[in-house]
Amino acid sequence: MLGGHVSISGGLDKAPERARQATCDCMQIFSKNQMQWKAKPLDLEEAERFKENSKRFSIKETVIHDSYLINLGSPDKRLLRQSREAFLDEMARAKHLGVRNLIFHPGAHMGAGEQAGLKKIAESLNWARTEFGSGDVAFVIEITAGQGTVLGHSFEQIEKIITLLNDQKNVGVCFDTAHAYAAGYDVKTRKGYERTFQTFEDVIGLEHMKAMHINDSKVKQGSRIDRHEQIGKGFIGLDGFRNFMNDKRWESIPLVLETPQGEKGYRSELKTLRALRRK
Repeated sequence: MLGGHVSISGGLDKAPERARQATCDCMQIFSKNQMQWKAKPLDLEEAERFKENSKRFSIKETVIHDSYLINLGSPDKRLLRQSREAFLDEMARAKHLGVRNLIFHPGAHMGAGEQAGLKKIAESLNWARTEFGSGDVAFVIEITAGQGTVLGHSFEQIEKIITLLNDQKNVGVCFDTAHAYAAGYDVKTRKGYERTFQTFEDVIGLEHMKAMHINDSKVKQGSRIDRHEQIGKGFIGLDGFRNFMNDKRWESIPLVLETPQGEKGYRSELKTLRALRRK
C-alpha cells in the first residue's frame, strides 16, 4: 500500500484525486495549515466530500500528520498548553474525516532532560485522551532523527512513552526510514535491516507498527540530522528500499513518501519502489 503526502490546497476534499493522479494507493495529509496554530473549524460537508472522494478514487487509507508547531514535551507552560489544545483539535479533525491514525513527532525536551521530556509527552497524550474520550483516533508516534533535543529517536524512548500511557491499545508507531537511518539504525544492508526490526520487535513489538514514511536520506547513518532525499538518490539507496518492498509484514500498512519533489516526483518514485518487488 504505497502513497505519498499530498497537498490539501483548494480543500481537503481535493486530496484523494490528487493522490490518485500520482498513482497513490494511500496518502498522508495535513488537516490544516501545518505552520499556523489556529485554523478555521473543519467544514463538516467538506469532510463528507473527503470521505466520498477517498472511496471514489480508491484511496485505501489516509493518515494525518499533525502540525510541526506542536511540542507535547515542552517545559514552557504556555507553549505546552497551546500544543495540547492544538493536538486535541487535530484529533477532532481526524475523527470527522474518518481517519484512524494521527502521526506526530513526540516532542523536544528543550533542555529539561530526556526523562523529564518523555514524561511530559506521555502526560500530554494522557490529557488529550481524557479530553477526547473515545479511541476512534490512535496516537501514532513517529521515530525522529534526534536533532537537537528532539525525543523519539530510539526504540527505547518510544517504548518508554507507550508504557507511561493510560491507554496502550490506541497507540502505534510510524517508522520513518530517513529518520531511523539518521538516528543510527541500519536499514540499508540486509543484516542491518533484519537486526533493526528484530530490535523493534523486542523493544516495542511489531503489532505497534501502524505506518511508514518511505524516504531516502541526504545524510549518513547516525548523523542525527533530518534531511529527506528522493528514493535511490540518498545514502539508503535502492538496495535498502528493496528490503522494505519485499517484507510481507508491511503489506497491510500505509507506506508514504515525503520526498523533496513532492507530488511532482511521486509517480516516478512509486514506479521505482514497485519495481523493487520480487515477482
